[in-house]
Amino acid sequence: MPQQLRDIAIVIRMVLQRLAFALIVAAALGLLGYTAAAAMNYAPWLTLSLTFGEASYPQAGMMVQIGLTALAVLLCFFLPSNARIMALENSHRQFFMNQKDVARAYALAHRKDREETFQMKGEFDSIRERIAFLRDHPDLADLEPSILELASQMSHVSHELAETYSDRNLTRARDFLIARQQEIDLFNQRIDRAKAMAVDIRRWTEQVEMEESIAKAQLERLRDELHGLLPELSADDPEPMANAPGEDAPATSGPNSPENTVTYWDRAAE
Repeated sequence: MPQQLRDIAIVIRMVLQRLAFALIVAAALGLLGYTAAAAMNYAPWLTLSLTFGEASYPQAGMMVQIGLTALAVLLCFFLPSNARIMALENSHRQFFMNQKDVARAYALAHRKDREETFQMKGEFDSIRERIAFLRDHPDLADLEPSILELASQMSHVSHELAETYSDRNLTRARDFLIARQQEIDLFNQRIDRAKAMAVDIRRWTEQVEMEESIAKAQLERLRDELHGLLPELSADDPEPMANAPGEDAPATSGPNSPENTVTYWDRAAE
């Protein structure tokens, strides 16, 4: 029960602080605007007659109005510091070890470690360097020092991992893979050209073989026709009739023999 009352009191105080903050700003702006309008004769001054002893001040209203305006404007200069104090109190009051905050601080420290921002090698110096970096970072201004210290310790432990997977090493690995990919693409292009050339050569070879088979068929047909004409050519040759009776002329001698005639026709056909 006391804890609930304490929480209710804290909430009421926070609401009243914000209400006072808004009222002070509104009053300062209103008084400043009205005083400026009165100074330019667009609005009447505050009318107030004061008497101090025997002295009378008929223009006291204008002085009081200017004083209140100056006081309200001066109070506005204290509001930013009051807002920071309220935010600090709120963060201390609602603080707990949030894993998301630790992860956010560690991710930032690890990323900077991969960029080789931290150069200290000793454990104490390394953690101190990381804490100083995280404390000065604008995105982590609302985190507690214990969270920054924990994130710095985690970043120091993973320093070797950050060196292994640093941005420089990753860039070099990506460049190497890009070069390999380009080599593979060039090799595939050469393979495609070689396949196209092989297809052309195969088609050309088939065409040449087909033309060669046609030529051989024509040559065989021509030989068959010549073999059919040889008996007629031998019958029209008078040279065998000039031989002496009883002498057999050799069948393969002479320029007009069937073998020589076939040879001549074969050579002519070729």
